[in-house]
Amino acid sequence: MDKLRMESPDITAQNIDRIAALFPNCVTEMLDEEHSTPEKKVYKRAVNFELLKQMLSPDVVDGDEAYEFTWVGKKAAIVEANKPIRKTLRPCMAESKDWDTTENLYIEGDNLEVLKLLQESYLGKVKMIYIDPPYNTGNDFLYRDDFAMSSEEYSEESGATDDTGNRMFKNTDTNGRFHSDWCSMIYSRLLLSRNLLTPDGVIFISIDENEVNTLKAICDEVFGASNFIAELIWSAGRKNDSKYISVSHEYILCYFKDALWVKDHKILWREKKQGLSDIYAEYERLKKVYGEDCNSIEKELKGWYKSLPDGHPAKDHSHYCRVDKNGIFFADNISWPGGGGPKYQVLHPVTQKPVKIPSRGWLTNEATMKEWIVQGRVEFGKDENGVPTLKSYLKDREYSVPYSVFYKDGRAASKRLATLMGDKVFENPKDEEIIQRIIQFCGTDDGDIILDFFSGSATTAHAMFLADAEQNKHRKFILVQLPETIDPQKEASEKAKKVAQNAVNLLDTIGVPHNICEIGKERIRRAGDKIKSESPMTTQDLDIGFRVLKLDDTNMKDVYYAPDDYNQGMLAGLESNIKDDRTDLDLLFGCLIDWGLPLSLPYKSEQIDGCTVHTYNDGDLIACFDTNIPESVVKEIAQRKPLRAVFRDSGFASSPEKINVFEIFKLYMPEDAGDITKRVRVI
Repeated sequence: MDKLRMESPDITAQNIDRIAALFPNCVTEMLDEEHSTPEKKVYKRAVNFELLKQMLSPDVVDGDEAYEFTWVGKKAAIVEANKPIRKTLRPCMAESKDWDTTENLYIEGDNLEVLKLLQESYLGKVKMIYIDPPYNTGNDFLYRDDFAMSSEEYSEESGATDDTGNRMFKNTDTNGRFHSDWCSMIYSRLLLSRNLLTPDGVIFISIDENEVNTLKAICDEVFGASNFIAELIWSAGRKNDSKYISVSHEYILCYFKDALWVKDHKILWREKKQGLSDIYAEYERLKKVYGEDCNSIEKELKGWYKSLPDGHPAKDHSHYCRVDKNGIFFADNISWPGGGGPKYQVLHPVTQKPVKIPSRGWLTNEATMKEWIVQGRVEFGKDENGVPTLKSYLKDREYSVPYSVFYKDGRAASKRLATLMGDKVFENPKDEEIIQRIIQFCGTDDGDIILDFFSGSATTAHAMFLADAEQNKHRKFILVQLPETIDPQKEASEKAKKVAQNAVNLLDTIGVPHNICEIGKERIRRAGDKIKSESPMTTQDLDIGFRVLKLDDTNMKDVYYAPDDYNQGMLAGLESNIKDDRTDLDLLFGCLIDWGLPLSLPYKSEQIDGCTVHTYNDGDLIACFDTNIPESVVKEIAQRKPLRAVFRDSGFASSPEKINVFEIFKLYMPEDAGDITKRVRVI
């Protein structure tokens, strides 16, 4: 009976498999020095690159002549991204919300390692990624990615781990590899994240002027320059702390996974215009005051537009200032765009004389024009000497192509978060309303997954709740955040120390550790509850829960010893290859990761003949991790015909008993007998 790997996919090996499928003669074998011993030689597959070049000739470009963006450490970053790890995600029900029903995930741990673990479960399944990585300002902390070291070696060399073992270092601008370190950090993560996107998937990355050009070059390589959509510019408000120019904007880079696929499927992005609710509210107020007096309503509406502050979203629609019985409109051009439109007589309703025909011709044919006139959609001048206009009603034009430049006061998000949390507990949070806009206009829909692997204060989860509540949708999020310790004494400025202390005070009141993850989880709880309480009738089915999973070492004991290194005490301890502190739930989720199953689906546990049996998603996986499993339990599981079944290796006393498991499954699943060895595994 085969064992599950219990490690992340070896992406390098997968890539070699793909090359072998296309060019089998270019793949050879070489000695695997790492796993070979004097007694046993182990071989691994490798690519003969010289032969591969010949196979691709004459379309091979030598590296020295190719246009590329590079930096010190780039090759190492690629290797690091492809390197498998022996890690797992351990469920934490106590810190979760609505564990049994939610489809949202909150994952604590190094995002590079987490992305590796998600490669099979979420390959090609994420519709949208939004990240707000470190901006590399000279004061940011970066992830250090060197998984070849032991934790002790790492801590000794870097001196950069905190009390919880977080692997981070402060990337100051005096560092000789200031840009290179940042490039390597973001590059490896983007490589892995691209694999997770659906064919029409999209990634949005917030960044400022420090690394926007660098990031653009990296994204052009990772996602392809042809998949670049736009560089969104967010004007966040004027700053007065500059000696020369007040830089008041940030960037959001946007890339498709496959722009050609999107084009072929005729996918378009549209968003509801901002500020419409304010316009409609003012219109309804004026109607109560002036009744059917459209002229007075128009006059007051124009004045209201002028009174709005700069940057107010309603001000962008101030041309919608005309009013009739059908609503708010503006007088639009009624001629054919570009010229060449139909030309026919249209009579003025009062003078009954033909009105002036536009030089470009009418916008539509004669029959439709007559319908518009009857409907009151055509507005005529005093007499036939003027060209009529078309009433374009605001209610008919509520959606538009998103603009690449937008204004949103950067202070507003901080104030809203402080109100929600009871005090300012996080510096410079991203604006949940901006991310809500992005979620809505980029085409995410029911069932789509949104990923944020630099989740910080969990703004993306908050934004998704708002989007779902407004549109009555059911999206799902995956947030990933390193549990960075919050320590006021380590903050550089008094302002930052105060914010950190506020966060510590809040976390003390709810009795949780002092780290950023706890801030994020508490924000999700409060934001979800607030949204539901404000709209109880329309948010009954809103999923505001989340499953907490925590990155940890593998569930399996380290058994990689040479035969001479074992003693009797060690052999006794290895009767079970599973670590003593791991629960059935730990093992179940470890199997889900190894088999590439989603981590947010429902499951149940039940007792069968004294054994605990776990059924995941109605039979996608059935597992029993008990010892001394009786045959009756195996038969019951086989009768249910699961897609996959997993048992503990030590659950059977002997090899014949393990073989008997296969025979039982073949008996009850004869139609799948040839596949049983792949579907039944042990750990």
